[in-house]
Amino acid sequence: MSSTLIVLPKEFAYPVATAVSSFYLLLWQTIKVSRARRAAKVDYPQVYADKAEAAVNKAAFVFNCTQRAHQNTLEVLPVVLTGTLISGLKYPIAAAALSGAWVLARVVYTIGYSTGDPKKRNMFGAGAVGGLGLVGLIGLSTASVVSLLKAL
Repeated sequence: MSSTLIVLPKEFAYPVATAVSSFYLLLWQTIKVSRARRAAKVDYPQVYADKAEAAVNKAAFVFNCTQRAHQNTLEVLPVVLTGTLISGLKYPIAAAALSGAWVLARVVYTIGYSTGDPKKRNMFGAGAVGGLGLVGLIGLSTASVVSLLKAL
């Protein structure tokens, strides 16, 4: 069995920095969810206010929207982080740009969704920008892996 040496490009710091920025995104979202939970009086371990409560209590509906924005971020984050680091090996600037766009889009998405109007989650094209970042990272990761495999 032979080994392959992976040399990190000096620009690899950029995708790593955008990956770290996602930690702050999650921290901020967690704080927003905690505040919305407190305002809605939704006790732990209940993940969401139930549908009947959210229908008559605006704070409960806002909590559900805020919690959903956070949950959706958590659902996609493993792909974004993995894609950022893998694609950053070969395309560090592009990986950082796509990852950074995704993080910024998630901020806008969260701000909009946490208003209690689910349609606002895509204000300023947040859904399209975030989707472009995600799909771009998947494509660049694939290209990076193909490049590594060709080097075998």
